[in-house]
Amino acid sequence: MSSPLATAEANGVRWSAHGTGGPVTLVVPGLGATPGEARLPATGLPGTRVVLTLPSHGESPDAPPGYFRYDTIAADVLAVADEVGATAAIGTSLGASALLHIAASHPARFERLALLLPAVLDEPRTAEAADPLTRLCEATEHALATGDSGLLHAVVAADLPPGQHLADYVDKRVAAVLRLREALRQLPPQVPVADVAALAEVTAKVLVVSPTGDPLHPEHVAKSVAAAFPAARLVVLPALIPLVTHRRELRALLADWAV
Repeated sequence: MSSPLATAEANGVRWSAHGTGGPVTLVVPGLGATPGEARLPATGLPGTRVVLTLPSHGESPDAPPGYFRYDTIAADVLAVADEVGATAAIGTSLGASALLHIAASHPARFERLALLLPAVLDEPRTAEAADPLTRLCEATEHALATGDSGLLHAVVAADLPPGQHLADYVDKRVAAVLRLREALRQLPPQVPVADVAALAEVTAKVLVVSPTGDPLHPEHVAKSVAAAFPAARLVVLPALIPLVTHRRELRALLADWAV
């Protein structure tokens, strides 16, 4: 039975624990993840799942100025991992970047790592990948300045696969993004790993999962991430947002990874 226990770190990071016993798996969500999205990768895993809520997300307070740096976020993630005794970690997008930063500097810290939808490794985003972030940033600025979130709704919806009933998802995503003006400005030029060679020392069992056709999370980045580790499994799912549309397949991959 789940028994969430929320706490807060110095920068406003919160976490909740679900389940009991070992192993303890830390779950680090992506930028703008709703509470439901944040919990998805942990569903059904054995032991205790500790789900982070980063600043400016969910019930956490707004991030302090200058917070959105990979090293700052990684330091908070590592502090929680040490506090709860996590031996495994799952990171999605921004969460994957934080775990990459930790892996490069603490190669033996985790026994298992799952990196879902990695967006960037040791090179800044390409113009193609940065453009969706630019559009999202501009639409967010417009909504905050005018009080009209119509453009932001359109930008968020435009990046979703057609034929899916995702109106509720769009509404929640828009509400989340409106708190992330500074993150959208600060993160695009950054990289989580300065020297990719450092990842060759990682001893963890690594799973890398990539979407298909998502410019924010390109397949070539996932392939580079997987290739940087001594032994990693790369899986490319035929979906733009697999955490929403391919949950069963993702849970099966994580169940196998957790063994």
